[in-house]
Amino acid sequence: MTNPDSIIRLAIVDDHRMLLGALTEWIRSAAEDINMVAAVTTWPELLTHPEFPVDVVLLDLDLKDNIPISLKISTLKTTGVKTVLMSTYSEPAVVREALAAGALGYLVKSEEASMIVEAIRGAAKGQSYISAELDVALNAGADGGSPRLSAQERRVMALYGAGEPVKAVAYQLGISEETAKSYLKRIREKYRLAGYDVGTKVALRKRAIHDGILLQTD
Repeated sequence: MTNPDSIIRLAIVDDHRMLLGALTEWIRSAAEDINMVAAVTTWPELLTHPEFPVDVVLLDLDLKDNIPISLKISTLKTTGVKTVLMSTYSEPAVVREALAAGALGYLVKSEEASMIVEAIRGAAKGQSYISAELDVALNAGADGGSPRLSAQERRVMALYGAGEPVKAVAYQLGISEETAKSYLKRIREKYRLAGYDVGTKVALRKRAIHDGILLQTD
């Protein structure tokens, strides 16, 4: 049973009703620690909803209402609400503006559903989450080296690179096997976009040692 104190109260704002309905259903069935208390199609509907303020808002960046995203994020921040943005496109300048304004997560809508749940959980704890291709776009030319991994991605890479099977990685981190696989997919995608192939477990282990994520033990 999930502790009632650890339940995340979530609101979703998206003007695509079909996506809104699909996301609502999926989150309700997949994550018992997330309580969907509001699913609305406009910004004013969110602010006037009887359940507002919530813990986390999954907010569509592309609401065609001419209200600057930075204003929305700062409004949510002042009420103590964490923001995870969703978008169908990923323009680095827009992402930087959103993150600078205080958004904790930024997802492209093609993201796997399990990772959307992880982003919501992360935001509730004050942790940031950015989709793999966006992360690479944001850091392109920044250091020209390895991609930036989140703390959880580094933990997954370290355990898996040390020889643990996916099932054991998932168990040790308290996540589902499916989510662990999604993390590995993201890690490989980030490295691929940065120009490194870590498709095999051996290659991933070598890279983890090279990047200081895993200590050389033999």
